[in-house]
Order: sequence, then structure tokens, then C-alpha cells
Amino acid sequence: MFGELIKLISTRNSLRGAVIRRLVRALTFIPYPVRLSVDAVERAHYGYCVFHAARQARLLGHKQISVLEFGVAGGNGLLNLEYHAMETKKHLDIDVEVYGFDTGEGLPDPVDYRDLPYFWRGGFYEMDQAKLLERLRFAKVVVGRISDTLPTFFAKYKPAPVAAVFIDLDYYSSTTEAFKLFEIGRENILPRAYMYFDDITAPEDALYSVFAGERLAILEFNNEHSQQKISEAVYLRYGPNNFGAWRNQIYIYHDFSHPDYCRFLGAYDGRHGSLAIR
Repeated sequence: MFGELIKLISTRNSLRGAVIRRLVRALTFIPYPVRLSVDAVERAHYGYCVFHAARQARLLGHKQISVLEFGVAGGNGLLNLEYHAMETKKHLDIDVEVYGFDTGEGLPDPVDYRDLPYFWRGGFYEMDQAKLLERLRFAKVVVGRISDTLPTFFAKYKPAPVAAVFIDLDYYSSTTEAFKLFEIGRENILPRAYMYFDDITAPEDALYSVFAGERLAILEFNNEHSQQKISEAVYLRYGPNNFGAWRNQIYIYHDFSHPDYCRFLGAYDGRHGSLAIR
């Protein structure tokens, strides 16, 4: 039943598929994994990373994971992560902790041209912390400059293994600070962690390139680390059901030296190369 529905929705550039997708989003009796597979959930890119990170964690024997969002602003993304965390718990029986990092004061002033000062300005996206905390169910907000809060994060919060990271920091300078996560918390990150970068494609006027912004931060990280890499999720760009533009913004963090990196995860289930959960 659901297989035919997925096939119908997944037709690339199909107006019919888009209309059906909006309808399916409202039909909550349809299992969450099915709705997620056809983008019929809010912020499907967040759901994709959380759900598939949890699947990998289960195959590695973990019972809980953490997901981190850098750049919380008004908090809609953090609230959405709570939703996907709860749905993932229902279907995979794995606990998902949610953490958000933000200055609480909006963007700082740009450091130099690499922060795209022609497009971003200090003070954008200021947080109403009191209002946000009232709306959150269980996510924790880490307030302050990343350079101040990240070094003590693991000791203070003792998070479950980090399985997904969402970068919405706009700036090159802030993104490089966030990447220190992979040094400070390296031992507490899964061998492969899902990543989403918000500021590497649209809007058009940003004129993103590999010479500034989040893309430059990724390039430099890869050049500076031989055993840790941040790679495009190539299979999402060329695989089936690639009708969502967000698939161009999903990356995978790899730690080749992680003791579990080469661990065999199990048998394939035959569906587009997906690993079976047993």
C-alpha cells in the first residue's frame, strides 16, 4: 500500500506528487518513516538526519544519541528536532537528546570578508530566550559564544554520543569554531555523523562559494585533518527520491580512526542499499 504511495509522490518535478505530499503530511496515521521518506514532514532534512543517525547508532549497539544544532535563533529548528526525536524514539526505540548552541544575542559582527558582510550583519536572529524555554519540552539551550561554551559542554552536560550536527551559523568564523567539536568531543561522536549545513546554497543573493562562509570552513577542515573528513552525502544527490533540494545540504562527518569505523553493521535489506534494523 505505502510502496505505491511513495512511488506516486516521488515522481521528480511532479505537481501531482507535491499536492499528494501536502496531503500526506496531514495524515498522521501514515507511519512516520513513510511520511519522512517522501518529505511529507516539516523540515524533512532534520528528520532525515535524526532518523538515519539513530538507525546507525542502533546497529552500533547504542541506546541513545545526541543531536546538536548550532545557531538556534527563534528556536523553530530546535522545536522541530524535538518532534523528530520523539518520532524516532517511537519507531526505533532509541532516545534522542537535543542540544542547541546560540549566543542569545543574534549574530556577532562579521570578522572579515569570509563572513560575507555584504549579506549578513551583526544582531540578526536575536533569541527571545525566555519565550523559547517556555516552548521547549526537553531540548537544552547552551547560551554564549561557541568558543566559550563548547570546551566545557561535554563535561557539563555529559551528552549521549553525538550522531547528528546541524550548522546554521551563517559565518565562516562561527562555523570554524563549531568544528572544534570534532576535536574537543571526538571520543564522544559516532564514527559517522550526519550533518546539515543551512547556509551553502540559497538564497541567490548570498552568492555562496568555496572561498567564504560555511563552504570554506568545510574545505579548510578537510585540508587540515587526515583522519577526519566532512563529505557530501553523494547518494542523496543521485539516488532515488531526490526531489528535495535539501539533499544538497546533507554531509557526513567521517572519523577513520574511530574504533567502530570499520565495524560491519549487518546485512542489507535490498531496498536501495539500506541496512536492515534487526
